[in-house]
Amino acid sequence: MTAKARFFASVFIGLMALGLTTLATAQEKTFINGIDANFPPFAFVDKNGNPDGFDVAVINWIAGDKGFKVKHQPMDWDGIIPSLNARKIDFIASGMSITDARKKEVNFTLPYWVISQVLVAKKDSDLTPEKALSEGRKIGVQRGTTEAKWIEENLIKKEGKKFELVYYDSAPLAVEDVVNGRIAAAAMDDAPAEDAVRKEKPVKIIGSFGMPKEEFGYAVRKEDEDLLKTLNEGLGKIMASPAWAELKAKYELK
Repeated sequence: MTAKARFFASVFIGLMALGLTTLATAQEKTFINGIDANFPPFAFVDKNGNPDGFDVAVINWIAGDKGFKVKHQPMDWDGIIPSLNARKIDFIASGMSITDARKKEVNFTLPYWVISQVLVAKKDSDLTPEKALSEGRKIGVQRGTTEAKWIEENLIKKEGKKFELVYYDSAPLAVEDVVNGRIAAAAMDDAPAEDAVRKEKPVKIIGSFGMPKEEFGYAVRKEDEDLLKTLNEGLGKIMASPAWAELKAKYELK
């Protein structure tokens, strides 16, 4: 082979390699994860406007392991499943409880966390759960959550309790109104309640209100079986790795 031929051969090989690299990059899938923008420590937007939290970090780890890209998109929680099924997002990894009602609309991954529901009141309050749920008091809850639905169906409709339920866009906003004295207590998952206490908000957990424990899972559309398999494989892998304990420690989850 002449020097000229070798030159053109090397150019051709270089262009082929560049083309293959470009093709691989173009084919790398980007998924959109819908998150609650204010649900620490599982999902939130930090002071710099960046998505953060345990679920965000777990999905980033899975994306790196499985070879896809991910964008975390804050969404209104009460409309997040309709947004998923309308293809505005690709999955939900943001502290979502697995329920029979939700299973009719979406498919869930394997469960990765067990959560309890509690009431949060002012730190110097003498309220018990029974007193907090008595007539004339206001109880805050995030709209679109399983605890909101359970309270409505069981405590108000079935048991006939006369407290007023006040709805918020997020659990931390309900906590702020507890601190300001606008409501007596707020009902929420124990993880964000413990997060508020750790951040030295002048509040405390006063106990549960009778709701059974729930499990968290990641939600996908019914037809997205390959994505469900990918997320399940990724979850299984990270939960069996040292990274799982490291992320739990980072986000102070017990």
